[in-house]
Amino acid sequence: MQQILIAEDDTNIASDLKQQFQNEGFEAEVVFDGVLAEKIILRKTFDCIILDINMPGKNGLEVCKAVRTQKITAPILMLTAFGEVEDKLTGFENGADDYLTKPFFFKELLARVKALLKRGARQNEPAQVLTISDLMIDLSTKTAARGGVAIKLTAREFEILTALAEAKGGVVSKKTLIKKIWGTLVEVNTNTIEVFINSLRNKIDKQHEVKLIHTRPGFGYVLGVGQHEN
Repeated sequence: MQQILIAEDDTNIASDLKQQFQNEGFEAEVVFDGVLAEKIILRKTFDCIILDINMPGKNGLEVCKAVRTQKITAPILMLTAFGEVEDKLTGFENGADDYLTKPFFFKELLARVKALLKRGARQNEPAQVLTISDLMIDLSTKTAARGGVAIKLTAREFEILTALAEAKGGVVSKKTLIKKIWGTLVEVNTNTIEVFINSLRNKIDKQHEVKLIHTRPGFGYVLGVGQHEN
């Protein structure tokens, strides 16, 4: 039975989520503050972690960042009452894999959790390296480097970068990225893709004269060297 940790300081929401996940066949555990959440995550193994951003002791962003530094790789989904782009970007930068704004329907949360679990369960992928100019993407180790310098990417950033690389210079639309990364069961706003692309540009292109991530207005994104509109 897959194990889910729910870190949520609203006891009513937490209890309701726990019951609904159990009804879906999951084993769910609830904590109400960030300090305890971090301790439990470091002590036990969970298949998925749901963190509310606003918690006493330590907020969800602090917990997420702390457990990622301890090499905890379980997918993390952030819950928050705020929907600002900067809040999302901060969550992704701290190692979150997905983001859901309150209020939400449980079926949407469930779909996102299942999508995260499905991606985390992929095993034995063949070793393969994608190369675009001086950017190297290793699909087996899930790592990337540019000019020989390692780039720290979140799991979702890596998936989007890989999708762009696999297009081999072709244009990839926002809708295609959403379908490929999130699937068809989850509705994701195209603004979320823009947040990830902005983050990838900061990590991959910002320190380099030659830019690799380009925007084709009205069409999508291109990864490669060339005269594309940005």
